[in-house]
Amino acid sequence: MSTTFNLDTSTSRANPTPQPMRRLTVPAIRERKQDGVTQQPIVMLTAYTARQAQLLDAHCDMLLVGDSLGQVIYGLPSTIPVTLEMMANHAAAVVRGSYHSVVVVDMPFGSYEGSPQDAFDSAAFLLKESGAAAVKLEGGEAMAETVEFLVKRGIPVMGHVGLTPQAVNVLGGYKARGRDDAEADKIVGDAKALCAAGAFAIVVEGVVEPIAIAATKAVDCPTIGIGASAQCDGQVLVTEDMLGMFERVPRFVKRYENIAETIAGAAETYASEVRARTFPGEEQTYQPK
Repeated sequence: MSTTFNLDTSTSRANPTPQPMRRLTVPAIRERKQDGVTQQPIVMLTAYTARQAQLLDAHCDMLLVGDSLGQVIYGLPSTIPVTLEMMANHAAAVVRGSYHSVVVVDMPFGSYEGSPQDAFDSAAFLLKESGAAAVKLEGGEAMAETVEFLVKRGIPVMGHVGLTPQAVNVLGGYKARGRDDAEADKIVGDAKALCAAGAFAIVVEGVVEPIAIAATKAVDCPTIGIGASAQCDGQVLVTEDMLGMFERVPRFVKRYENIAETIAGAAETYASEVRARTFPGEEQTYQPK
């Protein structure tokens, strides 16, 4: 899919004037890590809409259309109910809204675990429908065969180890992983298996910091930390979390703004002006000539 195209910026608020540029590629992300070192850490945030992508794109190397949209956008209790169609629609919007970042789309629960062929069918649907550059799937060594199957058939794959939200029912909750030796060894082993299978990067989520560092040192491909360590090769956060859109966020999130208060304050002011009949005013109405 072309990364530059013409938009009618005069008629749609959804399409501000674009800034055409060369989009980053999956190989460029993979090559950030050379001889075990990533000199320039990789910046990734989640995005679910075209406008959100437009605002984030210039500052990020990758935009993740995460299945976290189930909770963030749809108010679902977990990521489990998210569908392929939901992911494809939001990923397409993010692709339309971005020019620079590599767009990665999550494969939802149940769309890839059955077999490598099932995973290929789902991944092919997502990439064809959205124009995204890569897919992300959860799971470690057990998914290595699937990752290799996809990569050999031209589908770039980002892995995901540690706390894997789609497996929350098996894990027993959203708690940090890797606190005992056996689990720590498994996380590092999972990362190594995914990298060997061809994953171009691996998200390391919710693990104790020494294990995140060990996993980063153990693999040739970049690691993207979330609740892990600054020593990972990059970082990702759910954008709404770091903007302060929700009352409760994981302890590993840093709030860079409190947008929820801004929105609530603006709505309160609007409501008071409507009730006082001070809005709309002369500037917002059409008067006879």
